[in-house]
Amino acid sequence: MCWHLGCRWLLSCLLLMGLQATACSMNPVSGHPELTLLSVEQEKKIGAEEAKKVEAQMGLIEDAQFLPYLDALGQRLAKESPRQDLTHQFQVVDMAEPNAFALPGGYIYVSRGLLALVNAEDELAGVVGHEIGHVAARHTVQKISRQGPFAAVFGIASGLAGMVVPLAGNIIEGVGDLTQGVLFSPYSRGQETEADRVGQEMAAKAGWDPGALAVFLNSLEREVALMSKEPRKPGFFDSHPATPDRVKKTAEHAKELTRANRAPISATHESFLARLDGMVYGQRAANGIFEGNTFLQPDMNFRMQFPDTWQHENTPQKLVSAAPNGEGAVIMAAVAEGTDPMDGARAVEQKTKSDVVTKTEKLTIGGLPAAHTQIKADGKVTLDITWIAHGGLIYQVAGLAPTKQFDSVRPLFHSVAHSFRPLSVSERDGIKEKRIRLVKAQAGESIEALAARTTSAWKKEQIAVMNNLAVGDQLKEGQVIKVAIAEHYESKKSK
Repeated sequence: MCWHLGCRWLLSCLLLMGLQATACSMNPVSGHPELTLLSVEQEKKIGAEEAKKVEAQMGLIEDAQFLPYLDALGQRLAKESPRQDLTHQFQVVDMAEPNAFALPGGYIYVSRGLLALVNAEDELAGVVGHEIGHVAARHTVQKISRQGPFAAVFGIASGLAGMVVPLAGNIIEGVGDLTQGVLFSPYSRGQETEADRVGQEMAAKAGWDPGALAVFLNSLEREVALMSKEPRKPGFFDSHPATPDRVKKTAEHAKELTRANRAPISATHESFLARLDGMVYGQRAANGIFEGNTFLQPDMNFRMQFPDTWQHENTPQKLVSAAPNGEGAVIMAAVAEGTDPMDGARAVEQKTKSDVVTKTEKLTIGGLPAAHTQIKADGKVTLDITWIAHGGLIYQVAGLAPTKQFDSVRPLFHSVAHSFRPLSVSERDGIKEKRIRLVKAQAGESIEALAARTTSAWKKEQIAVMNNLAVGDQLKEGQVIKVAIAEHYESKKSK
């Protein structure tokens, strides 16, 4: 009988492949054969394509001091990866929620919200190592393979995009693309365990404490519990499911590993924390901020008002606000340069059939030239579109609703579009954003007293979580503590 490893591998591949046009390869982490729809070259190509989407749709933080540090840490870990056929790249994504994720081909991202929660270089190494572990084990590729070669890989573009915004491409996009559908879909429990194990092993070989991953996961669990009553976007545990014993397992596995005797990149704990000083926490004013349901954009000099209870998503490309019952949504974006809002209307009229577009009207909104029209896209969806010219740009405010519900939400669409106006001087001068700042505690000071002394935007409970402390801890003299300070935002545009 021919039953050595090679024969077993071949038979396993044949059983896995069946009649499908797929490939079978040996997983570099598990050592087991697996069925995949993508070759390594396809994996790299898709990763590069999706990395462009991440940058466009989510935005990256360009920090001349922190990025070289992150890259040095990541490359040191990547040298210990089971896969040496990839060139890894490391970026900070402009995301307020604590998250980290990987794309096929070695693209690794950590959010600024996650960095705010990290308290040691060893913890960051554990998180980055975990994501490299997902890449090494081809977990993201396995997600794509499960979902099929077309729906997951190439995304689901909205049929309305080209019709509504021919001047600027896909402003209205589907949410089924890789960065939303596959990227934030959860890994299996087995994949998480495998990535934890591989990441810890890489961290230990590279000279970091493998037990620090468990410390970070505990901090993350505490923050999730603290913020559980607040609306939030997908975070780390949405794509990396937590289990009751995950922290325990990672802590136990760390005890089995031998840590290499290598110096950290940051010489001291304080020097590591100093790398986080000044980082924006929460909303970035440069992207525009919400104060309740009022949206303020200091760099583009405008404000808008949205309905109560609507949920908002602000990205570098567009601002989306949607009714919680799904009866309507507003998508707002700068779609072109120019001073004539009728350009947007003319483009839509040329693109669509005359019988689905109502007569376009000129109007004035907030003292600015504007244009308005309606489109019955396919008999099922009606769009209410307003274009506004301001500051050399043409803004499009598109309200979408099922045709049957359109009349009931039309007044809301009108209200949102007509709330657009330039900021007043006092409004622009009053915009603040929170930044992480390092302060030194006084001897025996409580966290509550430190919060009051420093005017921290974080209350004592959050300061404790963000610094991996207990709320009742008495602080030592000179102990470095992270706080969040609300600071005036200086707009990049001259007043």
